[in-house]
Amino acid sequence: MSWSAVLAADTTPHRVTSLDEATQTANNAAGWVEENWSTWLGNGLRIILIIVIAVVLRSLIRRGITKLIARMNRTAQAVDGTALGGLLVNAERRRQRSEAIGSVLRSVASFVIMGTAALTVLSVLQINLAPLLASAGVAGVAIGFGARNLVTDFLSGVFMILEDQYGVGDEIDAGVATGTVIEVGLRVTKLRGPNGAIWYVRNGEVKRIGNLSQGWSTAEVDVTLRYDQDLDRARTVIAAAGEDMAKEAPWDESLWEPVEVMGLDSVTLDSVVVRVQAKTMPGKAAGVERELRWRIKQALDAEGIRIGTPAAPADADPAPDPSATVAAPSALGNPTSPQSLATTPIPQQPPAPPALGK
Repeated sequence: MSWSAVLAADTTPHRVTSLDEATQTANNAAGWVEENWSTWLGNGLRIILIIVIAVVLRSLIRRGITKLIARMNRTAQAVDGTALGGLLVNAERRRQRSEAIGSVLRSVASFVIMGTAALTVLSVLQINLAPLLASAGVAGVAIGFGARNLVTDFLSGVFMILEDQYGVGDEIDAGVATGTVIEVGLRVTKLRGPNGAIWYVRNGEVKRIGNLSQGWSTAEVDVTLRYDQDLDRARTVIAAAGEDMAKEAPWDESLWEPVEVMGLDSVTLDSVVVRVQAKTMPGKAAGVERELRWRIKQALDAEGIRIGTPAAPADADPAPDPSATVAAPSALGNPTSPQSLATTPIPQQPPAPPALGK
């Protein structure tokens, strides 16, 4: 027998066996696909349906929020420029506040809807969510510790905007800075200081806020009169100046109540201080105080009522210094001081009595 015949006899059964195994594997694969194709198709359709519903729902909610914000802005613009709008509504403040609230609502809606859709898709794929949720929790805690200042700023900004603690155009005292609000953000608030500087204040650093532009403000003016002036006449002149100011524009809108003379705030040997007070529109107290001082000064001068403290004569001799004739303190003046004891003479000892003889 030749070597070719031997090789043919050895390889022929092996080829038949491999072909049978391949055929059986193919049949098994076809059977497995045939058994599971309906499950795959159903899961695929469910995933597509979940994604479509999530996208449509997210789009509808975001569109609804956008329309709501636009309607709020149109309402603010409708009264802008009127007397009611000037007193109650600041269009720019309302617009920025509504835009910030809309941005937060849209972000929250997108996160909730898409997050829920992703978890639902994973559950359809029969993926165990426990390790994923545990990892996400650990990552969230780590991020929270690492970026706690950023999270604090963001949450503080959200609550400031929702509670309407202040807005664009308000004069506020934030503790770390004082000025007029020119922009309100979720993380940073921008203030324009009295000297024109722009302050960027992180919302998380604001521990207290004093809003000087809500409700009403109080204008207070202190008038210093000489001690010998007629106070009743001065009261009448000051009240008349306040009444005239309240009848003229634009002070008739800034003054919400008549100017009131409260009385004496302090009394000294050569002058008295009269307190004048008025309730004004929010943010208008400084301007009212300046105008009121101007008018009171003119009215008092016209009536001959002297203000301020009397000045000393130019040729008057200065008062003598009472301490000029007082000697400097000395340690020898105290009899119990070590210096006085050192200068005290030592007393002489009396002579001893003579001894008696026996």
